[in-house]
Amino acid sequence: MKKTLLVLLIFLPFALMAQDIEIPSATEATTIYLIRHCEKDRSDVSNKNPELTRKGYFRAESWAKVFSKVDLDAVYSTNYNRTLMTASPTASSKELQIQMYNPDELFSDQFKEETAGKTVLVVGHSNTTPAFVNAIIGEDKFPDMSDNDNSSLYVVTIYGEQKSVQILSIN
Repeated sequence: MKKTLLVLLIFLPFALMAQDIEIPSATEATTIYLIRHCEKDRSDVSNKNPELTRKGYFRAESWAKVFSKVDLDAVYSTNYNRTLMTASPTASSKELQIQMYNPDELFSDQFKEETAGKTVLVVGHSNTTPAFVNAIIGEDKFPDMSDNDNSSLYVVTIYGEQKSVQILSIN
């Protein structure tokens, strides 16, 4: 009996190591921060690509302060003045180039591949930001944001097959 137990104690660890068990490491976690662009200039209703208002500009600077302690690997934005102006202070403070994404192709295979295991910021719109979160989690859970909501921060963490979402309000 003692010999059998001794053999088990010696060979069991090797048998377990031989199993194809994959335990994800902390570096495999992907964290995606998603925000809507800051307050846009609504003075010309015919302008489909407005810039930020003064208040929006200051909020964009505040977002850079919020992300100052976050080690971002990339900053993504749609190709609109208001989103680029929102992303710019954070990207500049991190010495990152803003990467463009197509709002018609949210969480594409290319985006998944580029961001796997990384921490990124995505700047979008009242409809694309929650839609992006929904695409990531594979559920239609979050509705469009209110048109005056410029302070919500969605934090999506992907760890293996598990996905979690937190929504914070940063004023």
